[in-house]
Amino acid sequence: MGDPLFVSEAARAFRRVVDNVERVIAGNTAAVRAAVLCLMSEGNLLLEGVPGVGKTMLARAIARSIGGTFSRVQATPDLLPSDLTGISVYDQELRQFTFVPGPIFSNVVLVDEINRTTPRTQSALLEPMEERQATIEGVAHPLPEPFFLVGTENPIEHHGTYPLPEGQLDRFTMAVRVGYPDRGQAHEVVTRQLLQHPIHDLAPVLGPEEVVRVQHAVRSVHVEAAVVDYALGLVEATRIHSDVTLGASPRAAVALTHCAQALAAAGGRDFVLPDDLKALASEVLGHRLLVSPQRRNGHGTMAGREVVEELLGQLPVPLGVAGRA
Repeated sequence: MGDPLFVSEAARAFRRVVDNVERVIAGNTAAVRAAVLCLMSEGNLLLEGVPGVGKTMLARAIARSIGGTFSRVQATPDLLPSDLTGISVYDQELRQFTFVPGPIFSNVVLVDEINRTTPRTQSALLEPMEERQATIEGVAHPLPEPFFLVGTENPIEHHGTYPLPEGQLDRFTMAVRVGYPDRGQAHEVVTRQLLQHPIHDLAPVLGPEEVVRVQHAVRSVHVEAAVVDYALGLVEATRIHSDVTLGASPRAAVALTHCAQALAAAGGRDFVLPDDLKALASEVLGHRLLVSPQRRNGHGTMAGREVVEELLGQLPVPLGVAGRA
């Protein structure tokens, strides 16, 4: 079992970050909570939504809330891998090459409109997303801790874009949709920005080292064998669904379990319930599925989410999952 005191500290940290981010982001509480859960589970996040709904600002607000370094990269067709990872520059005084880190070496890295850059440049993100390092000219450079990569894309627009390959989508721990606020929430967004944007006044509520502690606490949350089997059963079910041509990977099962641990910790629990998996399954698994053409609707990962929701209604939920003894 996880340490209850350690987990309660993680729950308080989660609430502080969510509350702080919501001082900037109005009307998307579910997206804010999911983004912070993804950070606490040591994952990578894909934000989907039309322009102007706050995807970029969400990443900036999280970076400010944890007192971490922040880099924003605008993905374009002429963006090079070295524009992300950095290059070696010859120092004439020292008469040697010196490595100049690229924007990937930050605590929170936002790759805006990630599907607008070429597959060559997209592939430069694979190693940082999975191994938390970047190899440049044969030398592996570790990334800072915590490291949180956020990609954004407009799921509706396809002109001038390069679809993310399955291997890269599988490295995004969660794909979260950021939608339009309702009328009241939109009114709040406008009034907050009459004088200046609230992001400028946003102060940190955690330090980077505290985020790392929370991430360690999340990993200590207990997961019973029956819950692991439930996660594996759901992942395996995606592979045999009649409308799915490529199901979820073992990495997906690991991601789902880690996110469920984060959700349990956010709720102050040191054990995972099947409901934790069910609450996050569509956001963790939906974007990883390659759905057959007759099932696709042309709106990003929506078809995959629908398949996951169907499977959640079909699979038996393990009973008698206990908490701490």
